[in-house]
Amino acid sequence: MIVVNWNSGPLLAQCIRCLQDQSRTPDAVLVVDNASTDDSLAQLPTWDRLTVLRMDCNLGFAAGNNRALELCQTEWVALLNPDAFAAPQWLEQLLLGAARHPDAAALGSRQLCHENPHLLDGTGDCYHLSGLAWREHHGQAQTPAHLHEREIFAPCAAAALYRLAAVRQVGGFDESYFCYFEDVDLGFRLRLAGHTAWYLPQAVVQHVGSATTGGQRSGFATYHGHRNMAWTFVKNMPTPLLWTLLPLHLGAHAAALAVLALRGQAAVGLRARWHALRGLPRAWRQRRAIQHQRKASLGSLWRALDKRLWPRPR
Repeated sequence: MIVVNWNSGPLLAQCIRCLQDQSRTPDAVLVVDNASTDDSLAQLPTWDRLTVLRMDCNLGFAAGNNRALELCQTEWVALLNPDAFAAPQWLEQLLLGAARHPDAAALGSRQLCHENPHLLDGTGDCYHLSGLAWREHHGQAQTPAHLHEREIFAPCAAAALYRLAAVRQVGGFDESYFCYFEDVDLGFRLRLAGHTAWYLPQAVVQHVGSATTGGQRSGFATYHGHRNMAWTFVKNMPTPLLWTLLPLHLGAHAAALAVLALRGQAAVGLRARWHALRGLPRAWRQRRAIQHQRKASLGSLWRALDKRLWPRPR
């Protein structure tokens, strides 16, 4: 079990207490602290299964998880954000789901909004033809339809279970992302390598969401999300689809910039795209290795992509 922390305050302790109450106790819990300056570590409960890995600087979510993954030796590794509070059977249900889906490399949770648990925080990451991605059903009221197990494009890494060998096979999280979109990128690479991902509604967490980054519309979140969106598309989309869908991808960037301008965030959006362009040579080098190792057929990937005319969370 890995929890990456940065100035999470009392949320981290609450997260760990929920892990202590699991029906299936974690073998070990690694808290990666990205040089926090608050008292979040001081509030942690005493637990013999808990180890704190202190980083010298803020490495971000992607690199923080990679440092912990290097130390893991179990078949499966669960990731949990410090602002995500797991129901008592969360881990047990994830492991039961892993047994039901031996072809899966990633399993996601039913995430509820902490401030209003009647609303969904998400049921997995959705990836559109244009390169846009979102947490499906975010902000919607729960219905019986959301209680059905199903295949998804990728899980949200705020509360997910990954097959360690598969994650290592594809190179782990891309540390250049720092945070945001890194779970979509990892899920894309796992899918290209021939693995699947599943949503498990019985595995429940309550998620605050962007608790330490100022919210999903903050300048920080906007910059990283929009920059990393471009890199994910360039690195992972197979060649026939890359060139076919590139006009749609460029159109999505233009539309996103227009929306950001209406929010007064045009400068952030332009900076994100300028830095995305500067990083394209590195992304293209990564692309060569990713596409060379691709096992999934174009047909299977096409079926996994969202194809709605107007992409928006549903």
